[in-house]
Amino acid sequence: MDLFDYMRSATQEKESPLASRMRPATLDEVVGQKHIVGKDKLLYRAIKADQLGSIIFYGPPGTGKTTLAKVIANTTRADFRQINATVAGKKDMEDVVKAAQDTLGMYGRKTILFVDEIHRFNKSQQDYLLPFVEDGTLILIGATTENPYFEVNGALLSRSRIFELKSLEKDDIKVLIQRAVHDQEKGMGSYRAEIDEEAVEFLADAANGDARAALNAVELGVLTTDRSDDGKIHIDLETAQECIQKRAVRYDKDGDNHYDTISAFIKSMRGSDPDAAVYYLARMLYVGEDIKFIARRIMIHAAEDVGMADPQALVVAASAAQAVERVGMPEAQIILAEAAIYIATAPKSNSVVRAIGEASSAVSSEKTPPIPVHLQDKHYKGAEKLGHGAGYLYPHDYPNHFVKQQYMPDGMENREFYHLSDLGYEREIRDFFSFLKK
Repeated sequence: MDLFDYMRSATQEKESPLASRMRPATLDEVVGQKHIVGKDKLLYRAIKADQLGSIIFYGPPGTGKTTLAKVIANTTRADFRQINATVAGKKDMEDVVKAAQDTLGMYGRKTILFVDEIHRFNKSQQDYLLPFVEDGTLILIGATTENPYFEVNGALLSRSRIFELKSLEKDDIKVLIQRAVHDQEKGMGSYRAEIDEEAVEFLADAANGDARAALNAVELGVLTTDRSDDGKIHIDLETAQECIQKRAVRYDKDGDNHYDTISAFIKSMRGSDPDAAVYYLARMLYVGEDIKFIARRIMIHAAEDVGMADPQALVVAASAAQAVERVGMPEAQIILAEAAIYIATAPKSNSVVRAIGEASSAVSSEKTPPIPVHLQDKHYKGAEKLGHGAGYLYPHDYPNHFVKQQYMPDGMENREFYHLSDLGYEREIRDFFSFLKK
């Protein structure tokens, strides 16, 4: 590093955002993630002993993936290199590999390569790293906000240990806020700022587990608030609310949050909890989920979990799907909420799902018997001469428009696929069948 590089690095460190400056340098400074960096945990022991293998940090933004990589950089005796997959190309990786080979050959020292946003690497870029991870030239540390089982090659996954980072607890965020406000060396302590407890509470809650969001708000508040008569900067609740004007709801439309939220939405409707159903609906709408996707899931749920207990549920769901396409947002949220509440409060039955499931299983796994002659079509050419349709009893010619006759194929006369529940409209069907069979 020459003088200019040193000065640029020093200036960047001094003027970098608060969230970057406040990164802990040691494990003891890390806040949160005790499930993986607690003193009795594997990762803690591995970092302390400088005996890391390849690992992948997976978790939401602002939970400490890069922070842990920096802690490792400050702890390890190995060379530490960092690249960002959003901008790095093959040439960057080749340079890292060449330097790692030289370091290992000349000094017997390993190289840790930290790849931020590793899910941004395509398959060929990930494949390029594989042999060097395999032969120990590189110890890979990857960081990703996406599920690595979807985004990282299986070969790399099999050679890495995955650590999932969780959103920080509210109390963890409060510790970081107080540290940032009062830290004289890396934080905003030199500004002589004070922050009200209710402002801390609000920011810690509004950050929604994202430390970076909380620290960015603290920095903005300190830098934009005038000093009071006592010469100090006071961050009150009103200032805090201005600094985070909207809660950051985590939601990636192709990843875990997408699937988890729609799953919670469906299970809440199935569990007859309209409050939870509209809550998860609101979360999806808040982040811009496709209203047509939500409407499709409501239609499926209406048939799958309400079914014949209330056949109108599917009518309501289908009407809602058509209506939201015609109306659009923001009014479509009212239509979707009505459909979700209707289905959540409707009687439930999965008898339709069981019926088609059992019937499909019978068709696919059992011998297919012929259709009874009296049910066969006699109208196509020559069919009646062959006896097709002979003996069929037309129900409308009989009392109550019902007559008992065999509809199942021979050998299946007593098979039942549709098992009625005792709820909603199915109870009426059961009563009607009992009446017919008297």
